[in-house]
Parts: sequence; structure tokens; C-alpha cells
Amino acid sequence: MAEIDFPAEIAGLRSTYASIAEVSDLPQIRADVEELSGQAAAPDLWDNPDEAQKITSKLSRRQHELERLTTMESRIDDLEVMVELAREESEPAILDDAASELSSIRDALSQLETVTLLNGEYDEREAVVTIRSGAGGVDAADFAEMLMRMYLRWAERHGYPTKVMDTSYAEEAGMKSATFEVNAEYAYGTLSVEAGTHRLVRISPFDNQGRRQTSFAAVEVVPVIESDDSLEIPETELKIDVFRSSGPGGQSVNTTDSAVRMTHIPTGIVVSMQNEKSQIQNRAAALRVLQSRLLLLRQQEEDAKKKELAGDVKASWGDQMRSYVLNPYQMVKDLRTGHEEGNPDKVFNGEIDDFIDAGIRWRAGDRHDGEDEN
Repeated sequence: MAEIDFPAEIAGLRSTYASIAEVSDLPQIRADVEELSGQAAAPDLWDNPDEAQKITSKLSRRQHELERLTTMESRIDDLEVMVELAREESEPAILDDAASELSSIRDALSQLETVTLLNGEYDEREAVVTIRSGAGGVDAADFAEMLMRMYLRWAERHGYPTKVMDTSYAEEAGMKSATFEVNAEYAYGTLSVEAGTHRLVRISPFDNQGRRQTSFAAVEVVPVIESDDSLEIPETELKIDVFRSSGPGGQSVNTTDSAVRMTHIPTGIVVSMQNEKSQIQNRAAALRVLQSRLLLLRQQEEDAKKKELAGDVKASWGDQMRSYVLNPYQMVKDLRTGHEEGNPDKVFNGEIDDFIDAGIRWRAGDRHDGEDEN
């Protein structure tokens, strides 16, 4: 193994960290933590529960940001001390540990650098993800279920809580659609780059002639609605149907009409919920997801108007954003970023961080180009 120039490497880490701290505005984070801590300590804080929840949530987020940055700086300092100690005592084993820590810090800085790019209006929110099967029949339904498992495994790897809110199973295999929440900070900003049409190419396990089949599934990601978003939906704009929850194969899984289908008449957006225990709970969950989708639609319309006024005629993200090819070769490739992985099994097992990272950086560059043109 080639000898590592630790002083140069550590100087590079410090330079990268300094850039991240500057973009993150570390002094402002410290000031916010101090101010919010004072507000959270007020004796009458919980006289207004909604306001108290906002203050404590924001404090928690800012404390987490501060800890993430200060911990990284401490790790770089500790690495420098480790290298000096190894050289003073001529301990190769400590240098080996230092090399491993150097690699780990590089990876952590890269992730931290990506997080600093999540500065959209709703990026720090939790996320609601909906997956729908598209063209391709039973293969598409099976593909939709594969994608859902992929995202749930990704969340599990990161320790992010998830909650499946609705699942509509297909008759033969797989599912028509599913909706689930990822309850983690920045889940929306992180997963929003996964939105779009995904394509699978493989020998169909459902074709008795063993033919290759191309199928599609759509992924939608919206931010979780918050109490201060001020998005009221008049009852006259809603059509609400109730029905019995169903399981795989269309079988009924309860004997009461507890599932809810909510249609927003002006936009045609439909939300179904069936995984809660009561009709009231399913209705509340459906309304929250509908509000989230309308909130995102409003933002997209505002962004489109701004682009129109600025004369921006660039196309938005293409319909087919990623291909998963299992035959005649094995490859997963993102068509926007060019990032690819030769082991689809790893990807379907939730190892998609590199795709997400590339997507976030690609989107940030696309936004930057748009700002330059304006």
C-alpha cells in the first residue's frame, strides 16, 4: 500500500470542512440554538402546544446540525493527534487505524457536503412516498413491490422509522400501488431525487416462454404537511368513498368499511388509505397526504410560473429516470446523472446512497445553471 501523505490529506479535510461550515453558516446555527433553547425553557412554553411543538422541533433540528458539524471537526482533530502519536512512537498499527479513519472521515464529509445542498423550501421535512405500477402488467406490479422493498430497506439501513399507510395489491403478484412515510429529518429532500419513472428489463418470471419483459413503475415523493402550512381544503372540493380493506389477491382483510378513498375534485388527485384501524384514522391520514400533494403541486406551479417569466424553456426531468437491467446484462443506471452500479441485487437490497448522492448533486447543478441563466 502506498504511503499516505497525512499532513496533505488532513489539510484537504480541513479545507472541505471549512467550506461546509461556511455554507451551513455555523455561527448562525449556534445563535439559533442559543435563542431556541431560551424559548424552550420558558415556563409558559406549553400554553400554546402548536407553537411549543414548532419551537422544540426546530431546536432539535438545529442541535442536530450543530452536533453533526462539531463532531466532524473533532474527528479531524483526533485524526491529526493519532498520526502524530503513531510517528512519535513508531507504531505502524496506529497508522493503519489512522488510514481507516481518514477514509471514514472522507466518506462522512462527502455525505455532509450533500446535506448542505438540501436547502429547498421543504427539504428538511419528513417524506410521503407513493409507488405505482405502470405499463408491463404483472411484471410492473412485481417491480413496484421490489421498489417499495428497496426504499424500506434503505430506510432501515439508516435507522429511519417508516410507516406503511396504504397498499393496493395486484391480483396475480406484486401491487398496484403503495404509500408509506419516512419519518426522518431531510427525508423529503433526500428522497425527492428518486421521484420519476423507473424501468425494469428482465426475463419475466411470469412468462412461461421465458421472454424478456420491460416494465415501469412511478415513484412520487411529497413532503409531510405541517400545521403551519395553511393549506385548507373546502369540504365541497372533496369526494370521499369508503370500502373494505383488501390484502394480496384482492381478499378482504376486515369486515367493516374502514378504508377511505379521497378525491380532490379540482385537481383529480386521489388518495387511498386502509392501513389504520378505523375509518376516522384512515380519513385523517388521507387528508394529510392529500394536503402534502397539493402543497407540492402549488410549489411546482409557482416554480413553473417563475421559469415561464424568466424564459426558461428547458425540459423538466425525463419520464424515465433510471433503468434496472437484469437481462441480457446486469446494470442499474441513472439516466440523469450517469451513475451506474453493476450489481442490481445490492441496489434492490437498499444500497442506493450513491444514486441519491449523485441525484442531489445533479439537481443542485441544474438549479445553479438555471439561476445563472436568470
